[in-house]
Amino acid sequence: MQYTVLTLFPEIIDAYFSSSIMAKAIERGLVGYKAINIRDYAFDKHRSCDDAPYGGGPGMLMLAEPLGRALEAAGAQPKATTSHRGTKCRRFPSADKTKRVIYLSPSGKPLDQALARDFAAEKELILLCGRYEGIDQRIIDTYVDDEVSVGDYVLSSGEVAALVLIDVSYRLLEQVITPASLDEESFSQGLLEYPQYTRPIEYANLIVPEVLLSGHHENIRRWRLEKRVERTLALRPDLIRHGEEHSLFSDEIRKIIEEKRHYGEGER
Repeated sequence: MQYTVLTLFPEIIDAYFSSSIMAKAIERGLVGYKAINIRDYAFDKHRSCDDAPYGGGPGMLMLAEPLGRALEAAGAQPKATTSHRGTKCRRFPSADKTKRVIYLSPSGKPLDQALARDFAAEKELILLCGRYEGIDQRIIDTYVDDEVSVGDYVLSSGEVAALVLIDVSYRLLEQVITPASLDEESFSQGLLEYPQYTRPIEYANLIVPEVLLSGHHENIRRWRLEKRVERTLALRPDLIRHGEEHSLFSDEIRKIIEEKRHYGEGER
């Protein structure tokens, strides 16, 4: 997987890719990245990348011309040709379909685990990091394949949002993380993860659940599954409803859900 990030602050991106599991993934050749400084594609000596929006209003908007030049330097292809009057003439597929262009925006589709898997299947993602009041709409119309939001809130840094997208997708790549570690974490099987414990056995007068010390693998498996259901019912009942509506749950999970509801341990 190749990540190409267009940003005004490449040092933020460089720091992320140089540490922890990501650094090991790069060393092993599983992930590659390039941070492109949008200012390198500005026209004036001040390397200006923003200006006041037409129609007035607060704040500044990122300029189309430096963004367009940076995107094409990254290998992005325009989706449309435009007349001198600004009218779209025709649309055509990207000449390089291996490069999917994503703009991180509060107006985008919500980033979830399913979308992360979709992105992880791509050969290359070009991520465009906005700043200020956002970017000129013509860049979105011309180059962007997906607008993606990492949550129902507004960030001052598109780089932070881009790193969230990178983190949730690269960890799903083969050989980056042990597959067993992904199987029971939150959102797998439509449930949240079960509570976990490590040494010491007693902390602050709280004891590790006895079943986890028993060595009985089937009992441990069942306890963890029950806790996943219990936690999801309590904290994210919307996930339970979604799973039921789309028949995502096994017979065992459905039975546990009904038991938890019957004994009053479920949805609030």
